Amino acid sequence: MTAPRSFSQRPYVGPAGSTELFLVRHGASADSVEGEAFELVEGQGDPPLSEVGRHLRRTAETAAPLVERTGLQPVVEADLREVFLGEWEGGLLRQMAADQDPLFLRVMREQRWELVPGAEPRTDFGGRLRRGVERIAAEHAGGRVLVFSHGAAIGEILAQATGSEPFAFVGADNTSISRLVVAEGRWVLRGYNDTAHLAG
Repeated sequence: MTAPRSFSQRPYVGPAGSTELFLVRHGASADSVEGEAFELVEGQGDPPLSEVGRHLRRTAETAAPLVERTGLQPVVEADLREVFLGEWEGGLLRQMAADQDPLFLRVMREQRWELVPGAEPRTDFGGRLRRGVERIAAEHAGGRVLVFSHGAAIGEILAQATGSEPFAFVGADNTSISRLVVAEGRWVLRGYNDTAHLAG
């Protein structure tokens, strides 16, 4: 008599040729000061890291220690830049949030950046992020890629991966790591907001 087969639980392994993306939110940026706007680069606020965030300028400065240590050559993927906030660029979003401005509250309630005058519509924002992720995955099939990006951008990528509400993942901690597996057009969320590397 043949013994019954047994089936052990196995750790997750992505499909053959899948790409694992480690999405790292930049370190804490400089404070927004009332009456002073951040420097704008191509129309978007570009604050440097704060003293708190420095040891850990935003994505490039956050990636710099790893680049120096490993010799890896960073590549800028413009499609993974932060949401364009129109009239709220330059640090004004933080002030609106602190003041509990009615429009800010509406943006959060309705989960729509485009309520801000001149801001990027979700269809445009989400579309360019999808293009960027798919391009990275295609260029690094079967590999692992570190992606240094921004809070709303990472939030939108993960919302698309899970089919969640638009702002479900907005608010990842600075320097946190989220993991995404991309294969054959399917995105699988494997981890969110991991900050264990900051302990001790």
